[in-house]
Amino acid sequence: MFKARFRVSWSDTDAAGIVHFSNHFRYVEKAEEELYNSLGFDFVSIFKKYGFALPRVEACCKYYSPLRFNDIIEVRISVEEVREKSLRYKFEIYNVTADKVAAEGHIVAVAADIKRGKSVPLDREFVKRLLKAAGTESEG
Repeated sequence: MFKARFRVSWSDTDAAGIVHFSNHFRYVEKAEEELYNSLGFDFVSIFKKYGFALPRVEACCKYYSPLRFNDIIEVRISVEEVREKSLRYKFEIYNVTADKVAAEGHIVAVAADIKRGKSVPLDREFVKRLLKAAGTESEG
């Protein structure tokens, strides 16, 4: 399982001082970006090296407790499923400050050749490196 820590910014909160629900997905995407950075990639270089981008086709989140300004959060990501052309990430947003799970869910991303507008098979080297970095033992 890959882990990334962040501090909740003031700009992420609403008038009640609670993180707006949509920002949870921003935290997950930021952690995913850190995961790819740990592999020596970013979203642009994945396309350049492997020929695909990873647009999201499904996102689900269950919210358990609020996040507030200055809370320290840890986003935990694992690869839950790998198919020929898609990945399913499982995530948990843990509030370190409050010592409890704030939210959990999943995201499905499809390998897509954005120039042609079509899904493509995932590169096996990419999948192998991703699974290793995410601490996932098997592909499925």
